Amino acid sequence: MSAQLDLVIFGGTGDLSTRKLLPALFQLHRHGLAGRLHRIVASGRSELDLEDFHASVKSNLHAFLPAGSWSEEVWDTFRQRLCYTAINAGSAEGYHALGKLLDEGEAPARLFYLATLPSLYGEICQQLQAAGLVNGDSSVVLEKPLGHDLASCREINEQVSRVFAENATFRIDHYLGKETVQNLLALRFGNPLFQPMWNNTFVSNVQITVAEDIGVEGRGDYYAKTGALRDMVQNHLLQVLSIVAMEPPASLKPTDIRDEKMKVLRCLEPITAANVKERTVRGRYDAGAVDGKAVKGFLEEAGYQDAEGTETFVAIKASINNWRWAGVPFYLRTGKRLSRRYSEIVIEYRRQPFSLFANDPNELTNKLVIHLQPEETISLHTLNKKPGLTHRLRLQPVELHLTDDSQARGDSYDAYERLLLDAINGDQTLFMRRDEVETAWHWIDSIIAAWEENGTPIKKYISGTMGPNASTALVAVDGRAWYE
Repeated sequence: MSAQLDLVIFGGTGDLSTRKLLPALFQLHRHGLAGRLHRIVASGRSELDLEDFHASVKSNLHAFLPAGSWSEEVWDTFRQRLCYTAINAGSAEGYHALGKLLDEGEAPARLFYLATLPSLYGEICQQLQAAGLVNGDSSVVLEKPLGHDLASCREINEQVSRVFAENATFRIDHYLGKETVQNLLALRFGNPLFQPMWNNTFVSNVQITVAEDIGVEGRGDYYAKTGALRDMVQNHLLQVLSIVAMEPPASLKPTDIRDEKMKVLRCLEPITAANVKERTVRGRYDAGAVDGKAVKGFLEEAGYQDAEGTETFVAIKASINNWRWAGVPFYLRTGKRLSRRYSEIVIEYRRQPFSLFANDPNELTNKLVIHLQPEETISLHTLNKKPGLTHRLRLQPVELHLTDDSQARGDSYDAYERLLLDAINGDQTLFMRRDEVETAWHWIDSIIAAWEENGTPIKKYISGTMGPNASTALVAVDGRAWYE
C-alpha cells in the first residue's frame, strides 16, 4: 500500500467534513502521517473557486481544531493538497470534471469518502464506475447509517458491491477509532490478569452507556424517522459490545478480529414480542433544564413532523447465548437531553460469597470502568483498608487508574484521525464488515417489530435527568443499579 493516493470527499463542504474530516486530515498532515496521501479533493453541489474554498476551510479549521493545533506554516503546505470540484450526485457531468482533475495528478490509487446521505451511495458508486474513475487501486468509505432497516441496508450494500469489492469497502463507525476502545484489545489479550476473569464465572453484568446532553440539534427531520435505537444502538453500542464480548482472535489481522465480533452478534438472544416488555425501555424527553438552562421537549422543537412514535432514549437488557457469557446481562442505554455527556463501559464483577471484614461495603463491587468520552481513561475500582488506628480493619473504595497521562501531554487524537489513517493505508481492522452490519440490523429489526406488535409505549422523562424511571427499574429487578 505504498502508492500515492488521492482522497475524494463527497459532501466535502458538509457538516461532517467541516467539523471532523478536514480537521483530522490537517492533523495527520501536521504530524507527518499523511505521506501516502497526494491530494484531497472535496466535492459539493455549490460552485466555488479554489480561493474561496481554501478561505472557507481555513476559517473552519480555526473553529474546530483542538486548541494549540493551528500553524500557519502547516496550513501553507496543507492547502497545496486541497482541491475542489462541484458535483451533483445524479449528474454525469460533474464526474467527468472530477476525472479530468484526477488524471492531472500522479496518484494511481483513489479513496472515495461518501459523507452524504446513504440513499446516494449506490448512485455515486455507479456514476464513478460509469465515468471510469474506479480502478484496481480504488476503495470507498461509507458513513453510517447504512439504511434504516435490514432490507435497506442490504440494498445499499448490494449497490456498492457492484462497484467495490468487500476488501475495498470501509464502513466507518467513529467509536471504533477511540483510543480506549482499541485499548480493550490490549487490556484483554495482553494482560494475564484480566483474561481469566473475563467471563460469566467472575463478571456479574456489563453496562454500556452513551449519554448525550444535547437534543436533536437541527437533525429533526432525520431523527423523527430514526430514533435512538436505529441511530445509536445498531452501530455504536453493538460495535462496542462485540469488542467487549468477543473471543480471543487467532491474530490481530482484520479478518480474525472481525470474525470474532461477528460471532458475538450472531449469539445475541432475539428480543421478541414475548420478552420485549421485560428487556427494553423507550423514552422521549420533555422540557426541563440542562446545565442550568431551560430546554424544550422533543415534540416542542421545530423542524420536523410525525415524531409521536420516535424515541429519544432506549435501554436494553441484552443476553449473549454462548459459553463465555451465558447468564450475564449486558445493559445498554443511550439517549438525548440527559444530565451530562459521557460514554462508558462498566464491567462489574461478582460479590464475594463471604466477607471477613466488619462493615464491609459489599455493595461496592469491583468494577472496571472504561470511559470513552469526554475523557478516554480506564480505571479499576477496588476496596482497600481505611487508614487509621482502629481495633478493626475497615474497608474503603479506591480507584486505580490504568491509563497514562497522554491526554494531559497533548498526545490524544480524534477518532477520525485514526480511522482516516487506517483507510488511507488500507487497514480494515477498525471498520465494519458487511455481515456485521446486516446481522446487527437483523437484531434491531426484531426489537422494532416487537415494539409495533406490543404497542410498547414511550415513557416521558425530564430533560437533564438520566432517562425514564422505567430504565432504573429495568436493572433494579435484577438487584442491580446503573453505574453513575
